[in-house]
Amino acid sequence: MGRQKGAGMAMAAAAKTESAKSKPSRMAKTARTEAARFDPKIFLTKVGNGTTILNSAKKHVLFSQGDAANAVFYVQTGRVKLTVVSPQGKEAVVGILEPGAFFGEGCLAGQVVCMATATVLEASTIARIDKVAMIRVLNEEPAFAALFVAYLLSHSIRIQADLVDHLFNSAEKRLARILLLMAHFGKEGQPVPVIPQISQEMLADMIGTTRSRVSFFLSRFKKLGFIKYNGGLEVHSSLLNIVLHD
Repeated sequence: MGRQKGAGMAMAAAAKTESAKSKPSRMAKTARTEAARFDPKIFLTKVGNGTTILNSAKKHVLFSQGDAANAVFYVQTGRVKLTVVSPQGKEAVVGILEPGAFFGEGCLAGQVVCMATATVLEASTIARIDKVAMIRVLNEEPAFAALFVAYLLSHSIRIQADLVDHLFNSAEKRLARILLLMAHFGKEGQPVPVIPQISQEMLADMIGTTRSRVSFFLSRFKKLGFIKYNGGLEVHSSLLNIVLHD
C-alpha cells in the first residue's frame, strides 16, 4: 500500500515537472499566435498621441541623412527607398522597403542622427511613431513588441546575407539574388513574380556596379528565359540557376 502511494506521488511529481517544462514552449507558441493575428495597420491608427499617418506622394523625402533621429516609421502601403551618400558624394541604395517594413529604429538604440535618406518610390501610406510613443507601445502591447522583434531579427539576417553576397559573389549573381528577393521567392506564401517598375540605375546602386553592366546581365537573363518584361519585370524561379551556379 505504501509503495503504491509512493509510486502515485512520484508520477504526480513527474507530471507536474513535465507540465512546468512545457509551459515556456506553450507561452512562446501563444506569443507567436498573438503576433500572427496582430494587425499593425489597424493598431497604429489607434495609438493616438505620437503617431501620424502620412499619405506620401512619389519622391517625397521622409527624412534625410544627418537629420535628427527621433521616430520609427512603418510602411503600410507603397515602397520606400533608403540611400546613403559617402563623404565623396557617391550614393548607394541600401534598401527597398515594402509593406510591413519598419525603418528608423536606430533612434531606439541611441542613434541621434539618421544614417540614410528615406524617399517614397510611389504613392504610399506611412505610419510615423515618435520615439517616446514607440517605447510606450512596445512596453504596453506584447503582440506589437513580438511583431517588432521578429522584424528586427529577420532584418538582421538579411543584412548579414547582403554583406556576404557583396564580399563573395559576382555582380551577376548579386543582381540575380536581388531580383529573386524583390519577387519574394523563398518566402512563405505565393511569390510575386512581377516586380514593379524599377530603373537599371537603381539596381546598379543596389548591387554596387554600373548601369551598363546591369543592362548586359538583364539582356542575358532575358535570352535564357529567366526573366521577361510584362508590365514590369517578371522573374522566373529558374533565375536561381545563376545564384547557385559555381
